[in-house]
Amino acid sequence: MSSQVPSDLRYAKSHEWVRVNGDVATVGITDHAQHELTDVVFVELPAVGRVVKAGEGCSVVESVKTASDIYAPVSGEIVGVNAAVSANPALVNTAPFGDGWFLQIKLSNAAEVENLLTPEAYKAQIGA
Repeated sequence: MSSQVPSDLRYAKSHEWVRVNGDVATVGITDHAQHELTDVVFVELPAVGRVVKAGEGCSVVESVKTASDIYAPVSGEIVGVNAAVSANPALVNTAPFGDGWFLQIKLSNAAEVENLLTPEAYKAQIGA
């Protein structure tokens, strides 16, 4: 099955996506990642106010198969988390680019977004 790769996002090699709006980046995991995980049963979100560095583990997602760390694709302060995904982890499977987002980071270095993969580069990575 071919994974969705929206063209308006940037991607981390570790399968997180980033949607930037002003100086805030919304972060989730890709359609490809949720297919690999299968049924997501638990999401552990970080504390609002925590400062993260790009590449740092900041969240955990558990599926019926495995548990995986979610890495911050950019550096900054966590300014929001998605309580809906904690209450209903299946949103990660049903709407990975919509209601299934994980967290929001206030960017400390907006240039880091340019270091992330373009949709084309991410498609090449996953063989889509």
